[in-house]
Amino acid sequence: MQHDDNIDSDVAAVSVALPRSWRGVGLTIVIAGHILALVAAFIAPWWLALAILMPAGFCVVWGTLYPNSGLFGPALRRLPDRVSRRVWLTFDDGPSDDTPALLEALARHSAKATFFLVGERARRQPHFVSAIVEGGHDVGNHTDTHPSAWFWGLAPSAMAGEIARAQTTLTRLCGRPPRWFRAVAGQANPFVAPVLRRLGLSRASWTARGFDTVDADDARVLRRLTRAIAPGAILMLHDDAGNPGRSVRLLNALLDELRARGYSTVLPVPAIGDAVATTSQLLNGVFPHSGEDATFNPNAASSDSSPSRVG
Repeated sequence: MQHDDNIDSDVAAVSVALPRSWRGVGLTIVIAGHILALVAAFIAPWWLALAILMPAGFCVVWGTLYPNSGLFGPALRRLPDRVSRRVWLTFDDGPSDDTPALLEALARHSAKATFFLVGERARRQPHFVSAIVEGGHDVGNHTDTHPSAWFWGLAPSAMAGEIARAQTTLTRLCGRPPRWFRAVAGQANPFVAPVLRRLGLSRASWTARGFDTVDADDARVLRRLTRAIAPGAILMLHDDAGNPGRSVRLLNALLDELRARGYSTVLPVPAIGDAVATTSQLLNGVFPHSGEDATFNPNAASSDSSPSRVG
C-alpha cells in the first residue's frame, strides 16, 4: 500500500488532558456577588445592590448559555495536538434511522467517529448502538431525554438523573461506560461538573459545528466545518439532520474534504485523572479504559485495513 506522509495509519494511544477548570472561580464570583448584593440591599441604596449583583448574574448567564464556556467546569474545545493532521469527528443526538448509513460511509472512508447518544433513543434502537461499537467507533453520553429547551436550567437532582440514566443505559448496551459527555446545545450550568466527576465523565465541546439541524443549505453547513479543519479540531454534526439521508450526504462531503487535505480521524480518551472510575464501577468490575487512535486512511479499501479498537 502506498504510504502518504500526511496520513497517520498507525494505531497509537491518544490521551487528552482537559483544559484548566475555572469552576471554583466562577462559583466564588457568583456566591460572593449575591451575598454582597444582599448585604448592600440593607445598608446601601438599591442601585448599589443592583450594580453588585449584575456581574454575578452575567457570570451565571454566560457560563451557562455560552456553549464553549468552561466557567463552571472544564470543556474540551480542541485536541492539544496542533501539529498532526488529525481531527475528532463527532455526531450528536443519535441513534437514528440514519445511523446505519453513517456507519457505512465511515467504513468506506476508513474513518472513525464518536457518537454522543441520547439514552431513551438508544433504548429504542439498541441494535444501532451495538453496530456503532462493533464498527470500532466510540459512544458518548448526551443525556437521557435530550431536554433541549430547559437542559441549561435543570436543578441538581434533575441534572444528575438525566446524565446518570443515560450513563447506565449506554454502559449496559455498550458493555463499558462512556468516557465523554456532551451537554445539550453545549450549555452546562454549575450542576453538571459534580455529576460528571462522580460518573467518571469528561465534557467534550467542539471547535466547529455545522448547524445542520437549523440550516437547510448544505454548502453553508459544510463551509462552517471545512474552514475549521486544522490539527486537533473537534467537528460536530448530527446523526439525524432532519431529512432522511442528509446527514450521510454531509458526512461524505466532509470526509472527501478531509481526504483531500490529508487529514485522519482520531478517537481520544480523557487523560488519567480527568475520568476516574467511581467506587460503584470498581465494585462491579468496571474499570477505566485506555484508548487508541482510530485513523482515517484514505488509501484503505475498508475500515478492516486500518485496525481500531476503543476501550
